[in-house]
Amino acid sequence: MRTKVAIIGAGPAGLLLGQLLHAYGIDNVILERQTPDYVLGRIRAGLLEEGTVALLDEVGGGARAHREGLVHGGIELAFAGSRHRIDLKAATGKTVMIYGQTEVTLDLMNARHAAGLTTIYEAADVKPHDFDTDHPRVTYVKDGTSHEIACDFIAGCDGFHGVSRASVKPSAIETFERVYPFGWLGILSETPPVSHELIYSNHARGFALCTMRSTHRSRHYVQCSLDDHIDQWPDDRFWDELKLRLDQETADKLVTGPSIEKSIAPLRSFVAEPMRFGRMFLAGDAAHIVPPTGAKGLNLAASDAYYLAVALREYYIEKSAAGIDHYSEKALARVWKAVRFSWWMTSILHKFPDTGTIGARIQLAELDYLVASKAASASLAENYVGLPY
Repeated sequence: MRTKVAIIGAGPAGLLLGQLLHAYGIDNVILERQTPDYVLGRIRAGLLEEGTVALLDEVGGGARAHREGLVHGGIELAFAGSRHRIDLKAATGKTVMIYGQTEVTLDLMNARHAAGLTTIYEAADVKPHDFDTDHPRVTYVKDGTSHEIACDFIAGCDGFHGVSRASVKPSAIETFERVYPFGWLGILSETPPVSHELIYSNHARGFALCTMRSTHRSRHYVQCSLDDHIDQWPDDRFWDELKLRLDQETADKLVTGPSIEKSIAPLRSFVAEPMRFGRMFLAGDAAHIVPPTGAKGLNLAASDAYYLAVALREYYIEKSAAGIDHYSEKALARVWKAVRFSWWMTSILHKFPDTGTIGARIQLAELDYLVASKAASASLAENYVGLPY
């Protein structure tokens, strides 16, 4: 088989890149080691920047998001027993949309299927080869038979643990990482959201977040120890702990119910540089991870896909290599700003074991300044709704 771009990974980054390339008339094939159902079973983020929604619209995958997504013009910060609203739209003119990553993935899958494009699921032992030459190729095994795809370029969109970044010589790549000393315990429940906007709570017992997936499905998180296991957190214990970390008015309004999904996720900041290795490019979680506090992971994957698709369009249509030559630099400039913002949001909202009482007091002072200062609130809002591409 031959194609122009072989994409490894059928998550949001790979699917969006594939649809953008198709829109630009660039042939592509996607390889995914899991089944479609497995990919859709991953419970992930659910907040979209306007830029991400615009990209979904561009590839014909945004209609359902506009019908079912919840548009938010603000967020609330809770600390010292009170809630304070940050008006995102007043500060920036922009909003965000609550729409689950699973739904984004499904919409992109359906758009790809409708366009008759090739996605090879359950592709085992996928390996990129010769990406430092003019003739890259990707090999894989399907149903016990070995296959090879010859291509012009390879896009590694296969996540943090994928084969793409792992195939790069260690001397050619530099990584930066911070692993946070806590995790997020999250549950999904068929209960109405406690507020129509997200509530981020700083509390002496630890961070909490109240968010949602729809008007009847809620997603809640509490900061927990990395040593915790979900078996230690029956539903009643979770709801009791969440209420303790909320202001009294919110706690009184909270509707509880059985969890339909429960998981613990560790938090890390991670960046790999560069994001181009000859004729192979990294995009999305293959190149960077951010803690979910700033809601940037999925949105960074979208901007990577945009930068790479535009660069490849320039290469094929305008016969210029300038775009692909500057892809890594351009993508990383936005990535590092999102890494900074996500780290900052994490640092002011979570309980850190090594900062003690002075650290907690500094957090409260920071939050108090943040909600009282128009300039500080505007800075948060500008980053939260997404910096321009």
